[in-house]
Amino acid sequence: MAGPNDDGVWVARCLGGDAAAFETLVRRYQRVLFTVAVRLTGNTEDAQDVTQNTFIRAYERLETYDPARRFFSWIYRIAVNESLNFLRARRPHDELHDTLEANAADDPVEREEKGERVQAALMELTKEYREVILLRYFGELSYEEIGETIGIPEKTVKSRLFSARQRLAEILSAKRSVVS
Repeated sequence: MAGPNDDGVWVARCLGGDAAAFETLVRRYQRVLFTVAVRLTGNTEDAQDVTQNTFIRAYERLETYDPARRFFSWIYRIAVNESLNFLRARRPHDELHDTLEANAADDPVEREEKGERVQAALMELTKEYREVILLRYFGELSYEEIGETIGIPEKTVKSRLFSARQRLAEILSAKRSVVS
């Protein structure tokens, strides 16, 4: 079985006329890209559309992929752009839906309310902060992988992640004060 570093092989096979080779890439990255899309768009239905559009765009532009770089970094960028395009097109009064898993609360209503607060707080972060939070906690990438994916040094990833967590805590604390 091919490993994650063999993505270039699958891309080359696809570009060589083996359309089925793209299915391997879809299976490999569908879950993580869907998770990123859920966190950026705010609900699963929209994330499904964004994820599907991401793979369509990637397939259409496969010849622009540089095999010297990680495939995930390339397709992740497409997923983020598709998510942001979706958010720009969304009407401002659309509601955010509970999409985060809040495992601390036993009460389903409390869990839903907490998930909504966290999702709303994530949406208040700058794109740069939201991106590192999503990749670290929902994409489960290492600092090095995050740096490669978004094109910044590992030290910057650590710094940005630290600042993002602080800002997220501030937003959540302010929201808790408003609710109380």
